[in-house]
Amino acid sequence: MRAILFLSWILVAFSASAEQYDLVIANGHVMDPESGLDAVRFIGLIGHKIRTISTSPLSGKDVIDARGLVVAPGFIDIHCHGQDDENYRYKARDGVTTALEMEVGASPVDEWYRAREGKALVNFGASSGHIPARMHVLHDSGTFLPRDNAVNNAASPAEVEQILRSVQEGLNEGGLGIGMGIAYMPKTSREEILDLFKLAHARAAAIYVHMRNPGPVEPGVVDSLQEVIGDAVMTGASLHIVHLPSMAFRQTPLALKMIDGARQNGLDVTTECYPYTAGMTNIESAIFDPGWQQRLGISYGDLQWTATGERLTSDTFNKYRQQGGPVIIHSIPENIVALTLAHPGVIIASDGWLIHGKGHPRAAGTYARVLAHYVREQHALTLMEALRKMTELPAERLGLSNIGRLQEGADADLTIFDPARVQDKATYANPAQYSEGIPFVVVNGVPVVRNGKIQDGVYPGIGLKR
Repeated sequence: MRAILFLSWILVAFSASAEQYDLVIANGHVMDPESGLDAVRFIGLIGHKIRTISTSPLSGKDVIDARGLVVAPGFIDIHCHGQDDENYRYKARDGVTTALEMEVGASPVDEWYRAREGKALVNFGASSGHIPARMHVLHDSGTFLPRDNAVNNAASPAEVEQILRSVQEGLNEGGLGIGMGIAYMPKTSREEILDLFKLAHARAAAIYVHMRNPGPVEPGVVDSLQEVIGDAVMTGASLHIVHLPSMAFRQTPLALKMIDGARQNGLDVTTECYPYTAGMTNIESAIFDPGWQQRLGISYGDLQWTATGERLTSDTFNKYRQQGGPVIIHSIPENIVALTLAHPGVIIASDGWLIHGKGHPRAAGTYARVLAHYVREQHALTLMEALRKMTELPAERLGLSNIGRLQEGADADLTIFDPARVQDKATYANPAQYSEGIPFVVVNGVPVVRNGKIQDGVYPGIGLKR
């Protein structure tokens, strides 16, 4: 009997090694946070799937020698506003294989997906967005974010019904959840927000929310957290709170305790963080309505105009607010960033976008920065912990089991990097700089980065839907 079992094992091993794979990743140090695998392995890919993970060499039509490199599941950015080829290239060089617009979202959802099909270097997707739906119904003149009617006006009951129908239609079209930015539309009633939570629960869709008010000045971040956690309690909806430190600032430890308490009492609540001490948004948005200095705890000199790199004054603030455009907000203490990144339940997400090379360094360097600065240099978290926050946790939040894992049968999205050399290069002065030390990135079985260079003419990214 033992001889038969041994022979069967030999036959299986021989079959795996003899099979010709489309792509083999050889000799890499494989790290999979979900299974805990942390060892040198050979990975065989067929089509867009991981076919086998072996301790023995494999034969492939194409082979990547990953000796001395870490092979991880492809990084998942659930908060990526840059959804075009320019941004996807920086994402890929930063190890991201899936970039999702979950905060602002899209409306109409089908149209958004169609615009990217067959043109994407990485996987893409979006929530059904409350912001664009409300902008459309209230005839706001803004493009990406509201700047007038959706900011200054409450919606009538009939308009609220129309907004809800639009969000629901976006879910019908495959939106990955409901995106919501209460702070950008301060006249949105608490009842309208509650109705959206009810819809989310009815459709088993998570809500990704930019909360109503930041900072310590009441009603501030504590009130805002209580609003959305209370709505989650009343409806049973799943809740994800975006970029917590840029809302809570020095109150982030308290905010994390509130979220932990909600989770300990059975609520499905998660949050995220980017590894920078500054945020970015549009200067014409409601974030900079009168009283912003007190709410954010900063002044004009803490704002940096992305187009020129200049720090603002009262005069230039008023000038650019009339003009409109992205502005960097230096407002988050460094110790708060490190503390939040180290929290075991916090997802890493960039909240980034570049427009013709201008913007915030988080659009190009978020994931390399975590690996270089907070893992290798600061030891704020271990490498496996960091990978979990970039892969397993966002996949769990999305309810997707085919990505974020390096296991047989999973989608062949892989990030291959040198833990001793990986480094972000993007800066506030020059954000459009590729990360280094990530020589190979594979999306759906297709290398999109090889030997540190983007592969032109390949677009293996697919649209992920519910």
